[in-house]
Amino acid sequence: MKDQNKIIDDLIKTLKDGQEGFKQAAEGVKDPQLKSLFDEYSRQRARFAVELRSKGQSPDERESEMSGSAAGALHRGWINLKSAVTRGDDHAILAECERGEDSAVEEFRKALDNGLSAPVQEIVSRQYAEIKQAHDRVKHLRDASKKS
Repeated sequence: MKDQNKIIDDLIKTLKDGQEGFKQAAEGVKDPQLKSLFDEYSRQRARFAVELRSKGQSPDERESEMSGSAAGALHRGWINLKSAVTRGDDHAILAECERGEDSAVEEFRKALDNGLSAPVQEIVSRQYAEIKQAHDRVKHLRDASKKS
């Protein structure tokens, strides 16, 4: 079983990846509604990271400023977003956002199975539900964009 602080660090990295991924997606899509949605999801991930850091970590642990994943920007599933943004293909951008969200959903699901303390479990559980909802919406939009 992973140490709770390590789990929180990993989740914060995942949230930072999503924040940056959705920010890039918002900059790359043509559709103003998608742009607005991706901006909203980027801000959501930033709020989630702050909440996890402030409520899930002690003051000493909060001192280190978290950036995205250690293996590089947009590591967890968001790798191919840049090429989709460069092509300006809304469907491809949606597909890459869904791939990134697949990874985030999985990270949060695994964290919930690791015996977190009750306050952290509550935060992670709520965030997981909202991330899953975002994933499902992005997937639906991706599927709808394929048909048009």
